[in-house]
Amino acid sequence: MQLTDKTALITGAAGGIGRAIAERYAREGARVAVADLDLAAAEATVAEIRANGGRAMALAMDVTDEAVVDAGVERIVAEWDGLDIAIANAGIQHIAPLHSLTFADWRKVLAVHLDGAFLVTSAALRQMYRQEHGGCLIYMGSVHSKLASPLKAPYVAAKHGLLGLCRTVAKEGAKHRVRANMICPGFVRTPLVERQIPEQAAALGISEEAVIRDVMLKDTVDGEFTTLEDIAELALHLAAFPSAALTGQSVVASHGWYMQ
Repeated sequence: MQLTDKTALITGAAGGIGRAIAERYAREGARVAVADLDLAAAEATVAEIRANGGRAMALAMDVTDEAVVDAGVERIVAEWDGLDIAIANAGIQHIAPLHSLTFADWRKVLAVHLDGAFLVTSAALRQMYRQEHGGCLIYMGSVHSKLASPLKAPYVAAKHGLLGLCRTVAKEGAKHRVRANMICPGFVRTPLVERQIPEQAAALGISEEAVIRDVMLKDTVDGEFTTLEDIAELALHLAAFPSAALTGQSVVASHGWYMQ
């Protein structure tokens, strides 16, 4: 197993991509802290992991609340004596054209993605810098970290911003044996994406089938969604990579939607 006795914190891990990564990490021997705004859902994910022989704990975590994030990391360290991997995965979406987007909605999206990632980073680094072996930060970006799409201004801006944070962590963390990398998925059929389909259909005046075919997947090489398993596999590779040869990078998994 590739992550035997490693300790990982994953935010937004009660469902979707975060849950898929948590389950994969647990199968690879990691102790996984499943952090989510929805504690009941986090506990359900933990119960499933434990039922399959894994080790996990549930944390109620609003990633925009500094005290809550700090307390979550402190609990992980107290119970498991360290933190090896932290994944800033929590995210939300808001579909609206810029001219009618409210400042409150703009700030809400950026707060979860950017402020949340910063707070998780800060708390994780304070622990990882104390450890002789360092650690690993992984940020959940998007193809929208590289490209823009209409109606998604705050999401696109936030995902672009995560690139800068990731690269800065890679620079600052190197002397402490901390690596940082970013995953940039294409469209994965999570609840977040499922909600976008009717929203974009209404905003663009087209059918939901057309949103999938002509908006979401039109630039892929095969018209396929990226899968939860694809992203979990990539997250495992980044966490298990043995050296700083792989740090400060953004890895795109998008069925060829974006090629770099």
